[in-house]
Amino acid sequence: MARVAVEDTLTDVKELLQQNGHDVVTLEGDNAAGCDCCCISGQDQNVMGMSEATSDASIINCDGMTAQEVLDEVNERVQRK
Repeated sequence: MARVAVEDTLTDVKELLQQNGHDVVTLEGDNAAGCDCCCISGQDQNVMGMSEATSDASIINCDGMTAQEVLDEVNERVQRK
């Protein structure tokens, strides 16, 4: 399964990913290093117009998505790797 960094506010996403066997870490600091995907809420995405990549992980903006849709997206992206 995948190693996935998830923003702290996305508890339903974290729980569903863990229930489906994914290794889930909180997205903070350099936790994204070594992850296959990063799940973000989209709430503060690039607020200041700056972006700085700290990982090669695939980014999933979960804004407007259900936890099941996020799980499906993670599974799809991991299969493509």
